[in-house]
Amino acid sequence: MTAFQELEHAAPLAPQAAQLPSAAPWPGSWQPLGARYRHGSDGSHGTNFALWAPGAEAVELCLFDEQGVETRHPLPEQTFQTWHGYLPGVGPGQHYGYRVHGRWDPWTGARWNPAKLLLDPYARAVDGAFTGHSACCGSVRDWPEPEVADTVRDNRDSAPYTARGVVVHDDDDWSDDRRPKTPWAETVIYELHVRGFTMRHPGIPAELRGTYAGLAHPAAIDYLTSLGVTAVELLPVHQFASEDHLHRRGLTNYWGYNSIGWFAPHGGYSASGTRGQQVGEFKRMVRALHQAGIEVILDVVYNHTAEGGEGGPTLSLRGIDNAGYYRLGRGNRGNRGYTDYTGCGNTLDTRQPQTVRLITDSLRYWAAEMGVDGFRFDLAAALARSDDGVDMHHPFLAAVSQDPFLSRVKLIAEPWDVGHGGYQVGNFPPLWAEWNDKYRDTVRDFWRGARPDVAELGYRLSGSSDLYQLGGRRPYASVNYVTAHDGFTLRDLVSYNGKHNLANGEDGRDGTDDNRAWNCGAEGETDEAAVLELRQRQTRNLLATLLLASGVPMLTAGDEFGRTQGGNNNAYCQDNETSWVDWSLLELPEWRALHELTAELIRLRRSHPVLRQRAFFSGRAAVPGGQRDLTWYTARGTEMTEADWFAPTAQLGMLLNGDAMSERDQHGCPLTDDSFLLLLNAADRPVDFTLPAGGWDLLVDTARRGAAQPLAARSLRLLRRHGPQ
Repeated sequence: MTAFQELEHAAPLAPQAAQLPSAAPWPGSWQPLGARYRHGSDGSHGTNFALWAPGAEAVELCLFDEQGVETRHPLPEQTFQTWHGYLPGVGPGQHYGYRVHGRWDPWTGARWNPAKLLLDPYARAVDGAFTGHSACCGSVRDWPEPEVADTVRDNRDSAPYTARGVVVHDDDDWSDDRRPKTPWAETVIYELHVRGFTMRHPGIPAELRGTYAGLAHPAAIDYLTSLGVTAVELLPVHQFASEDHLHRRGLTNYWGYNSIGWFAPHGGYSASGTRGQQVGEFKRMVRALHQAGIEVILDVVYNHTAEGGEGGPTLSLRGIDNAGYYRLGRGNRGNRGYTDYTGCGNTLDTRQPQTVRLITDSLRYWAAEMGVDGFRFDLAAALARSDDGVDMHHPFLAAVSQDPFLSRVKLIAEPWDVGHGGYQVGNFPPLWAEWNDKYRDTVRDFWRGARPDVAELGYRLSGSSDLYQLGGRRPYASVNYVTAHDGFTLRDLVSYNGKHNLANGEDGRDGTDDNRAWNCGAEGETDEAAVLELRQRQTRNLLATLLLASGVPMLTAGDEFGRTQGGNNNAYCQDNETSWVDWSLLELPEWRALHELTAELIRLRRSHPVLRQRAFFSGRAAVPGGQRDLTWYTARGTEMTEADWFAPTAQLGMLLNGDAMSERDQHGCPLTDDSFLLLLNAADRPVDFTLPAGGWDLLVDTARRGAAQPLAARSLRLLRRHGPQ
């Protein structure tokens, strides 16, 4: 026996649990993948199980009864690399998992370990939790020689410490559901966390807070409709697990960017139970939002899994086919190590057809069977990586663009990853919108006074044509945002210069240092009236700039009434009042006023197509001798010249001409609208802004001053033209 084999067999293989009486599986079918319940017209019923595991030597289906007693059934058939079998009498609510047998040779990427109970990647529901117990690791985590620890197989049974799949009844009638189908140009996105949005809402019953049912409650939906948003973007709701380092610190992964089950609604957000009932609860939530005219967009994480790097747990894909699902090869560790473009220990290998199939099957399931209207892809650049870098002709992107169903839903890319060449803002193909961090950074810098000129601001306010026009896309390819879940809240952005993340337990090392924030003269909470007034004005400036710019605005839940995280800009592990929306803020006059301003701006945007145009501005007259659709002004009232764009200034005027729109209605007739003038002054002094010809009515003044007064320092005005020009 070699030294390596001695290490491999250092511990005895976990004994198999006593077999419960049960018939052997029938051959069944190799497709579809997952556990699919079938009910015949003759009253017969059972479940077909199918698992793609091409390198496996054997696959055991493990069923668990109410007491957790396990019964193992070797799957009898293998077709096209898929192991499958049909078990009569097995129905909804049945807990199950897999044990996959094969070689143990980490140096070649082979990490099969039958002592580890594995979650079906196609499981429609999950019960239980991943506890972080070391027995869940496929290798011996505490081996005395750390440099080879991940090569030593851990033969302890992981079943007591991990979650199981649940068989569900897939039949559901969606005939009464009416998707809003809001056009991109009319979309206003509201990013929220299912748990955080509902946990402290006084109108939601206590037993429903933190759940899908809570978000479906009339109190939650009434708030969303009164605000005027057209879509909610839910932070991850796929089944996820907390990282080991969080378990050790007594924390949990609150945001959910650590997926392990891409077909299962996260069980922790269910008020109905986790024996499959969470599926129906999620569907009822979607229906309720649709009935209110609100689309549902899911933030999805397909770039990595909760299994982490070499020393991470073996929960699913690693034990099914490690080399088939993950990108292997890191430095001198060869295929023993994982290529990491995500900062989370591993990267799914979308060069492999089966990985692309897993992702697209998941997307189609959520869109077709769960009713969702779109997806925001976390670290989307990692999904488009070929052998030579990020490839916008990648098979994954091609598969989505040609799919007759997926090509009709909303697709949003977070257009970067953490690898070399991973920053891809502006480069995704048609059909895709993108989180535009250039918009975020430009607007933050302008209002904090960090930009010497307004050249970049002009692009961002008018839809970022420099990023999207040449690629054949429209202004709504730009998802504009000032804040998101990752980073400061809007209130914290104007209250802190630096992050305050000690509660995360990482000595302040986590979270970005590039916040582009300004505390307005005092760090954190203060009683100084002048500082508080300036902060309020800055929040109004930032929200108004967001909602009056071309593109698709995205608000972060609670920003419209002053939610704070106490300066924590990376609250991913704070499942507590740090992250939960504090609805009591709406009782304070200053924050209630901010909420009312936000709702009014959204109403203006939705009422006036000139504020949300489908095409890029040309800056030229549509017909000879006609008016221009967009004109830029200096504070002197003169039209901007090339020199003006790059001269030091903190003022800009933007005239949107409703009589010169390039858009047409469904019958081909030109659209017309009111004309609006947006004035911005980020300087610390007021300015007498000379207005273009015509009469103007003041609609918004973030400094709350009269129209006859100069434009106040660090303020914004929106005016509407009346009368002749």
